[in-house]
Amino acid sequence: QVQLVESGGGLVQAGGSLRLSCAASGLTFSNYALGWFRQAPAKEREFVARIGWSNGFAYYADSVKGRFTISKDTAKNTVYLQMNSLKPEDTAIYYCAAGLHTTRSDGYDYWGQGTQVTVSS
Repeated sequence: QVQLVESGGGLVQAGGSLRLSCAASGLTFSNYALGWFRQAPAKEREFVARIGWSNGFAYYADSVKGRFTISKDTAKNTVYLQMNSLKPEDTAIYYCAAGLHTTRSDGYDYWGQGTQVTVSS
């Protein structure tokens, strides 16, 4: 059974930082990319970042490039999203997902429950 469990969300002031974690289990990791998506109220879910589990190749949405960093710890089967210089428009529920090396949400087979990130101005 595949499980993705996010943690690390919370309330932070604009300009601050948060680190999200996604603990994964039940996957054949070498076949997957692990990605982060987010969904703000009344908006569609959007791609944030992804990382290839085998090659570590990272890819970012333009809106977060230079501010967010995705990384992985293979020993812990955990993916991280370090978020710096946060803006109010980063406020959303953040989801971890496992799937193809794509920015499309329909390319991901498994999803976590999400963690709320709120950035106050």
